This record gives sequence, structure tokens and C-alpha cells, in this order.
Amino acid sequence: MPRDYYEVLGVDRSADSITIKKSYRKLAMKFHPDQNPGDREAEEKFKEAAQAYEVLSNDEKRAKYDQYGHAAFQGGRGGGGAGFHDMSDIFEQFGDIFGDFFGGGGGTSRSRGRSTGPRRGSDLRYVLEIKLEDVVEGDKKPIEFRCEDNCESCNGSGAKKDSGVKTCGTCGGRGQVIRQQGFFSMATTCPTCSGQGQVIEDPCDECHGQGRVEKKRKILVNVPAGVDTGTQLRLSGEGEGGYRGGPAGDLFVELRVKPHKQFEREGPNLFSQIEVPYLKALLGGPLEVKTIRGKTKIEIPPGTQPYDEIRVVKEGLPSLRGSRVGDLLLRAKVVFPKKLKKEEEKLLRKIAESTGEEVSESKSGLFGF
Repeated sequence: MPRDYYEVLGVDRSADSITIKKSYRKLAMKFHPDQNPGDREAEEKFKEAAQAYEVLSNDEKRAKYDQYGHAAFQGGRGGGGAGFHDMSDIFEQFGDIFGDFFGGGGGTSRSRGRSTGPRRGSDLRYVLEIKLEDVVEGDKKPIEFRCEDNCESCNGSGAKKDSGVKTCGTCGGRGQVIRQQGFFSMATTCPTCSGQGQVIEDPCDECHGQGRVEKKRKILVNVPAGVDTGTQLRLSGEGEGGYRGGPAGDLFVELRVKPHKQFEREGPNLFSQIEVPYLKALLGGPLEVKTIRGKTKIEIPPGTQPYDEIRVVKEGLPSLRGSRVGDLLLRAKVVFPKKLKKEEEKLLRKIAESTGEEVSESKSGLFGF
């Protein structure tokens, strides 16, 4: 009876996909055949971990496994269960998980000869800074970057049009050579074809036999309204070009919204500070204020106090999902004059006298008269 897949990977039944992948990657590194040459036990554990990951990394298969256990994939129930015909199947399906540690191309010297066919290009990441104003209506932003692409002249083969590639005579197309040392045999990457299993007779003039060229790319990114720092846009097929005619990878554009001098953001709402003359704060009245979209007139309520918030509906930012528009919240900064006109002071003193408020004499008063 096979071991429980969660036990194999050493994770809880509630583990998320990231934890499961991380655990499998760790086991794959530990029991990888290139790390344990000739160790049958390590090879079996490597297969066992791959079978567990093949099920638990797939939401549908995992749900069936949680319900029926190993019986979910026996006797035709559910179909498509775990199991690999040989080690090459594992390297082909999950080679990307440990390829960086073993030189890519499937993750092991056993499968490097297979890497000569079309292969998808790598995904790329680009960080794009935008202004807060760009968030209001959305915008189109041009970006430039350099990346490797499939050589169009030879379609990634590395060979001139009228020539081609031939099977490496040193390794016989296996991509590795085996040297016998006593009772042991040691497999190393073929020095003639660098593990490709093939050699180019007449290299392409454009890419010099590499099958790859570096290109400068310039594309227009459609920035939707309502985005925020951390929003990631996926542009399918705009990443690194494929290998030997394979499809291109994707480009992931991560957005960063620059801080604004006047407005602070909290979700779809904006916050700002406005100066309100003291008489308008006392008596109320119209005041023109700046918004992210331009200017608008608002009504200051009578008796407005310092730091009171005045809400301007739908003058914030749009929501990335849905039709909701946030509000603009204005913090009032009541502004008093440093000096009063004589007539203005006289009127204020009369008000103070009528209310019984004791105030300073004019000569040494608050306003410096």
C-alpha cells in the first residue's frame, strides 16, 4: 500500500499550493538521481515524491484523493491518477522545479538529449511606475526592454538554412558520455555537443549557432483604471522568445503608483488638506478646491472646526473590479490672519464684548497692534 501523499511530502492536509511545491522541490533536490548516482533507494523516494506532488498540485486530483485516498485512481475511478512510466516522464513534467540546480533542459543529464525540440520561452517581469492621475481613467504606457528571442533566420536551429544538424558522434545523441572506472561508471556531459546530442555543421550567421538573438522590445501596456501598487498585469506571449520555434513566454508587468504631493490614497478613497479662511469656517460658504480630476466647488458647513473632514462624493478613484468610485475626504485647516485690518478688529472686539469674552487690549493683542 503506497504511503499517504501528505506524509510523503511532509505537509499538513490543509497546506496551500505554495507550501506543497516548496516541500516537493526540497525532496526533489535531496533525492535527485544526479545527487545520488546508483542509489536505488533515493531513486524510489524521488519517484514517490513526484507521484505525491503530481496529485496534490492538481486541485481536481487532490479533491478526489482527499475523498477516496489512493483508491481514487484505481479501477478507473476519476482517471488520470499519479504514476510515471520512467524517470524521463518526471523530468519532462516537473523539470522546471529543479532545472536551475541541474543546468535546465529537464533537470538531469539523463534527459538533456531531449531538449533539442521546441520549448517555451521564459516568463519575464517588468516594474512600471505610473502617476496617481493615470489610475483615474487608465492609460497606455510604452515600455522598452531587452530579451533573448528565437533566431528568425534559422528558426532557432542554430544552423544555416541549407545545412542542418547531425547526431553527435562522441555521445551518439545521448548528450552524455559514460566512463568506466573499475566497478563504477560515471556519466558526464558530452564535451563535443555540450549535452545537446547534436552538433551544427554550418552555424547560422545571425546567431552564430546559438539559435538565440538578443532583441530590443518596445510594447504598449494597457493600464486599467483603479489599479494600485502591486497590481500585476499578464501579457501573454510578450515574454522571452521560445526555443527552436517554441512559443514565447509571458510578460508580467508589476505596477507601482508614485506618491502624490497633494493626495494620499486608501483603497479607492483619497485624502487631502484644504485651507479654509476663518470667517468661512465660522459662517460657511462656497470654496473652490483641487481634486484628482481638476477643480470643483464645495460648500463649507458653518462652524467648521480645524481638522474636520469634508466628504466630496465620487471624487476619489475608481475600483479595479466593479463600478464603484471612491470619495475625496478633505481635512480642514482653518487659517487665521496674522494681522487684522482696523475695521475688522473693531468689529471682532464688539462681538467679544457682546458675548462677554475677555480679550487682550489692542496695543499688546494677539495680532500685534
